[in-house]
Amino acid sequence: MIICKSAAEIKLMQEAGRIVAKVLSKIEEIIKPGITTGYIDRIAEEIIVIEKAVPAFKGYKGKISKRPFPSSVCVSINEEVVHGIPGKRVIKDGDLVSVDVGVRINGFHGDAARTFKVGNISKTAERLWSATRDSLNRSIEKCVMGNRLSDISNEIETRAGRDGFAVVKDFVGHGIGRKMHEDPPILNYGPPGQGPVLKKGMVLAIEPMFNQGSSGVEIMNDLWTVVTSDRKLSCHFEDTVAITENGPLILTRA
Repeated sequence: MIICKSAAEIKLMQEAGRIVAKVLSKIEEIIKPGITTGYIDRIAEEIIVIEKAVPAFKGYKGKISKRPFPSSVCVSINEEVVHGIPGKRVIKDGDLVSVDVGVRINGFHGDAARTFKVGNISKTAERLWSATRDSLNRSIEKCVMGNRLSDISNEIETRAGRDGFAVVKDFVGHGIGRKMHEDPPILNYGPPGQGPVLKKGMVLAIEPMFNQGSSGVEIMNDLWTVVTSDRKLSCHFEDTVAITENGPLILTRA
């Protein structure tokens, strides 16, 4: 069941989104070769706690892994698609580093991800990064009352195909609110004009994931980290967006 939020509830979700945006902004400031993924996690958690919010990912049990996620944010590098566990890994020049942040405050969640370019990345990585970011922006433009859910999905897949990239099909976007993951699932592929009609009060976490090679993915032995099957590059962007009478309202941007 898709739960539409009231104006008051969306305002509460804006607060969660503000904190997510603040964390991502700080990470953009500090990310550079030589720091560890664990350091990113510590900085993120400090900000979330200072804001009197809760790291929504920490202790989260997914549908695939029953092992609670051990960290406050996900940090996924290069061939890692999503759900990378922060630790001792050192970030290097030329890396694509995706950081996914989720927080809970006042009973509601915010969720967003950014892929950061570290140092001198390859031309292929630059194209992948640009296409994925552009697809998020283009898909958000489809978040208009009266459109269909698959209009968002089709926009993402179309943008990927334009540059010859593949969309990840095994992991998708989602509704969000009092729970981190609510209905509806938001595919990153498919024809337009299908699925539920977008209505006022729907709040969606849209998250295109593009792969340099095939769409195939695998889950590593830690039961969380998702990597590309061919070990080629992946890129991930995400925002939480509310459907309003005045068009899309992005809750996770400053």
